[in-house]
Amino acid sequence: MKQLVLSLASAVSARFENFAAGRNAEAVGTLRALAADRARVGHVYLWGAPGSGRSHLLSACDQAARDAGRPVRRFTPVRPADDLPAGALLLVDDVDALDDAAQVALFHAINVARDRDGACVATGPLPPARLGVRPELATRLAWDLVLELHRLADADKAPAMRARAAERGLVLPDEVIDWLLRHTRRDLSALFGVVDALDALSLELKRPITLPLVREALQSALDFESEVRA
Repeated sequence: MKQLVLSLASAVSARFENFAAGRNAEAVGTLRALAADRARVGHVYLWGAPGSGRSHLLSACDQAARDAGRPVRRFTPVRPADDLPAGALLLVDDVDALDDAAQVALFHAINVARDRDGACVATGPLPPARLGVRPELATRLAWDLVLELHRLADADKAPAMRARAAERGLVLPDEVIDWLLRHTRRDLSALFGVVDALDALSLELKRPITLPLVREALQSALDFESEVRA
């Protein structure tokens, strides 16, 4: 029981299939093609506000590329780009958080990826010109395609959660969904993680999901976390 309620705080595995695209359907389609090495572009830069799905889509690219048998490399400034495999997909999250030396390393890595028929997906909170990174890196980030991600509207989150639950054969009452949207993290990955955890909880207890059960489970998780921190 305790392990199940703690899973309410864990994020769901990020894949294209469990990303509610909303206004981002075109971006998702482009990234799917890029991950499978079927896109005409060799570089995509994703930007958007927190909660827009940047990290989710980057991880989805990672998984989709591996599923397609494409080499994948998560950028790290301590690993030289000179050993980047041919055709590899280079992934880098939160470019704005890189220090000057890491920005130089990323600039080099993007060049190597392109020279070796690879591709790159990078993310940040702002368009390249407004990131405040080195000018040459900003130019590289805007090399091919710059896509803005839009956060899923609140009105679309409840249907997305309901659809996620239905895929698992779980019935979530409207009052439970409304309560979760008011009292838990509202980014979709976290909400999907809650739905998955509630499904596991329902199966374990052999009980339908009700609002009192959800409140009890979340309170148990909070109490346990407080004990661990103490």
